[in-house]
Amino acid sequence: MSTALIIAAAKVEDGQGQLNDVLHLEGNLARLGIKPVQLVIEPLSADWHAPERERHFRSGCAPLEALAEAKRLIEAGAQAVVISGEDHLKTGYERDERLSKMSVYGPDYPLTQAYTELAHAFSERHEIDGEQFKALAEALFENHKVSFRNALAENFSEDLLPAPRWHQPITELFRGVDCANPLVDFSGRLLITNNKVADLLTIESNKRLAIKAVGLSRLAGDGREYLQEIAGYEHLKQAYKQACQESGIDFAVRFREGQALMEAYTCYPVVPMAFLIISGLVDVLDELPDFLAQHSITITGGMNLARGAWNNPALNGLITMYQRMCEGCESVGLVHGNGGLGYRQGVAILEEVYS
Repeated sequence: MSTALIIAAAKVEDGQGQLNDVLHLEGNLARLGIKPVQLVIEPLSADWHAPERERHFRSGCAPLEALAEAKRLIEAGAQAVVISGEDHLKTGYERDERLSKMSVYGPDYPLTQAYTELAHAFSERHEIDGEQFKALAEALFENHKVSFRNALAENFSEDLLPAPRWHQPITELFRGVDCANPLVDFSGRLLITNNKVADLLTIESNKRLAIKAVGLSRLAGDGREYLQEIAGYEHLKQAYKQACQESGIDFAVRFREGQALMEAYTCYPVVPMAFLIISGLVDVLDELPDFLAQHSITITGGMNLARGAWNNPALNGLITMYQRMCEGCESVGLVHGNGGLGYRQGVAILEEVYS
């Protein structure tokens, strides 16, 4: 059975960056007579409630579902797969159109209310009150800021941080800085092959990242009716355990040892809180501030600062993880995806390929 490898990844955000490296390799594949299977992350313009088309993926978990399909295809004999996502949220929609498309639960149940109710349900399970939740959310945001500053390095500027108005309450548990800011034009691509094709393309071993496992789990439905079930996050635990077991990697151990990176999904504080609990990286929420003071839970700054175009934040995370692992010393990377209010969960574990 062939090993599925990410051999190239690139993105363009608000005109910054380029896709040429991936497109060049795709051109080389064409000259070799190899036609990659195309997997597409759908944009905001796609009807949220319509049935998904074959090889099209929708929701914040979509990039992980596409990655799982790419892994399956390569292991079944496909020579190459491209995962692509493009959404011009900043320039491609009028404001009213964008807001209408984002109201996936209808105008009477906005996302801000949905996430606030989810946070209350989660807090009750973990026996914390609203003030404790807000303190934990602030600790998360400070963690994201450190990662964002480190990711940009010399290109970082204080002007890139949210304006003071974004620190004001939107709901009783919810500030603007606590949620994703999706207003970005984004285009990204991953190229996935087997070792034989990577050899034909003369890809160096340090540019090959193995897709060790992708754990996926989803509930029967989404929205208010499933809120209590979502808040338990047993399905996230299932996805995480599946990824660890199939990869043969105890991610929490490797992360604590400094051998691993993660990109937690940070659309709203309850989601990374849940991930840190179910993964065993923290046992109780009271431990969270100390953990966050010592460990970065994203490599980008999270959706809050690095942003992400609707269904593409986890694709952004996968691309950045590939680039970071090719350059750095960590040998394992984890990327988390959360779909809808949280009914879909995905966890990918990637590992360096050694020569």
